[in-house]
Amino acid sequence: MFAKTAGKGLVENLLAWGVDHIYGLPGDSINNLMEEFRKEKDRIRFIQVRHEETAALAASSYAKLTGKVGVCLSIAGPGAIHLLNGLYDAKADGAPVLVLAGQISTPHLGRDDFQEVHLERMFADVSVYNERAAAAEELPELLNQAIRTAYAKKGVAILTIPDDLPGKKGKRNPRATSPTYTESVSIPQEEDLTEALGMIRSAKKPLILAGKGCLGAQEELDAFAEKAAAPVILALAGKGALPDEHPYNLGQLGQIGTKPAYEAMEETDLLLLLGTSFPYREYLPEDVLAVQLDIDPSQIGKRYPVEVGLVGDAGTTLRWLTGHLERKEERNFLEKCQKRMADWRKGLAEDEALEEGSPIRPAQVIAQLRKVVDRDAVLSVDVGNVTVWMTRHFPVSDQKWVISSWLATMGCGLPGALAGKIAWPERQTVAVCGDGGFTMVMQDFLTAVKYQLPILVVVLNNEKIGMIQYEQQVMGNLEFGTELEGFDFARFAELCGGIGFRVENSCELAPALEQAAAVGKPALVDVCIEDQPPLPGKITYAQAAGYAKHMIKRLFKNGRVELPPIRKGLKHLT
Repeated sequence: MFAKTAGKGLVENLLAWGVDHIYGLPGDSINNLMEEFRKEKDRIRFIQVRHEETAALAASSYAKLTGKVGVCLSIAGPGAIHLLNGLYDAKADGAPVLVLAGQISTPHLGRDDFQEVHLERMFADVSVYNERAAAAEELPELLNQAIRTAYAKKGVAILTIPDDLPGKKGKRNPRATSPTYTESVSIPQEEDLTEALGMIRSAKKPLILAGKGCLGAQEELDAFAEKAAAPVILALAGKGALPDEHPYNLGQLGQIGTKPAYEAMEETDLLLLLGTSFPYREYLPEDVLAVQLDIDPSQIGKRYPVEVGLVGDAGTTLRWLTGHLERKEERNFLEKCQKRMADWRKGLAEDEALEEGSPIRPAQVIAQLRKVVDRDAVLSVDVGNVTVWMTRHFPVSDQKWVISSWLATMGCGLPGALAGKIAWPERQTVAVCGDGGFTMVMQDFLTAVKYQLPILVVVLNNEKIGMIQYEQQVMGNLEFGTELEGFDFARFAELCGGIGFRVENSCELAPALEQAAAVGKPALVDVCIEDQPPLPGKITYAQAAGYAKHMIKRLFKNGRVELPPIRKGLKHLT
C-alpha cells in the first residue's frame, strides 16, 4: 500500500499535464477531491464560479484560445447537469476539455440516493471519453487516459469520481501510465495532391473558403492564396486565419457575411474548402468543382460534393501545393473581388461614422471600441446580433478571437473573457455581448471582481433578443417573446464591485470606452443602442418576401406601419 492518496496522485498527474487552473463549484460529492486542490492551491488555481455553465464555457474557451486542455469540475446531480451547455459547445467546436465530475460515494450508488444521477448515461452523447472510477488506484491512470483522449479526439473527456475514492490509498503505483500526448503531422496522398494541383492550375476564378483548420497556418494560407490568385473568405470559426484587412480577404459568408463574399461565391469556377465544414449550403455555389482539405477524413464531402479530398494538416499541405504551383498571372477575378471589397469597406465606414445627437448604432460602438483595443488583445464575442456587428466591423489582426461557433450558445462572451484573462494576464481582454446573452451569465461578473481580473465588458443594450426578432420578421411572422425588460448594467457592475459606465448619448461613447479600458479593474460599458436589423451582406428574395409578409401583418394588426429609417451607410448591403 502506498502512502499517497488517490486524490493526491490525480492532482500530481494534472500538474504533470501542465494544468494550472480549474473552474467549478465545490459540493458534498466532490469535497474530498477539493481538499487535495486546497493543499495544492499555489500550483493549481481553483476559480470558483457562480454557475457551473460558466465553468464549462470558460474551460471550452480556454481550450479554443490556447489549444491546451480546459478543466472544470462539479458535484453530482445538479452541478453536473449545469455543465452540459458549455460541454456541448466544446464538443461542437472541437475543444479538448476535461470534466472531473463528483458522484455520490461508491456504497450508495444504484440506490436512488440524494442527488444521484447516472452520469455515464447523461454524458454519453457529449463526450469522447466517459468513465467512472471504481477503485482508488484507478484515478491517476484514468485521468491520463481521459486527457490523452480529449487531445487526440478534440473533445470532452469525463472522469466521474465517487466521493469516497480520492481520500483512499491505492494499492499500486499511481504512475503506471504516462501523462503524455504526441501529435503527428499528416500530409495527403501524392496522387490527390497532384490532382488538386491540376485543378488549381486550370481554374480561372479560384476561391478559398477557409476555416479554423487554417488558424495555425496563416503564413501558408497567405502564400498559397497569392500564388493561386485566389481571394479568401473566412468561416466564422476561421476569423483570424488571415488578417481582416489583408488584400485577399473578402470577410465572412452568409448572414454575418459581406456582399463581395456572396458575389465571389456566385462567380467562382473552383471552390477550395480549406479546414472548414461550412454548414450553410444555401450560400455555396450550386454546381462548381471543389477541392476539400481537412485533417478529419469524415468531413471530406460531408456538406458539399468535392472532386478531390485532401486529408492532412493545413500548413503542411498548403506548403506542398504552394511549392509546386506556378504564380498565376491571370488575376482578373482576384482584382475584381478586391475592388468590390474596397467599395464595401467604404460603405462600412459610412455606417460607422458617429453622428452627434443621433441614436447610437451598433456599428458606431464597434468602430469606437476598435480605438481602445490593443493589437494583441483577447476578444470574446457573444452570440446574437452582436456576432454580426463584431464580425463585420471589427477587423482582427493579431488579436485572439473566441466565440461559440457551431453551437452558437448565448452567454459565451463573459466566460470567454474570464478564460482569456487567466490564460494571458498581461493581455487586454474584452467581452462584447448583447443584453440577452449577458443576462444569462451576468452573475459571474462577480468572478472577475473576486479574482481581480481587469476585463472590459461591452454590452450592446437594445432591450431585445434582436437576432430572434429579425428571424421572426424574415419568416413573415410578427415578433413574439423577444422584448426584454430594461436594465441598468452599469449600476449592476458597480454593485458587484467593478466599474460601470452607462452610455445613452453618442457624445458619451468614446470617453466611456477610453475610461473603461484604462481603469485596471473589471469594467462594464452599457451602451443603449438603436434597434437595427442585422442585414446580411446580400439580401435574398426569400428574405425580402418574408419581411414584406411581416410588414403586411403588422399593418393589419396595428392599422399603421412605422418603417425604420433607411440609412445612407447601409446602401452597400443590398
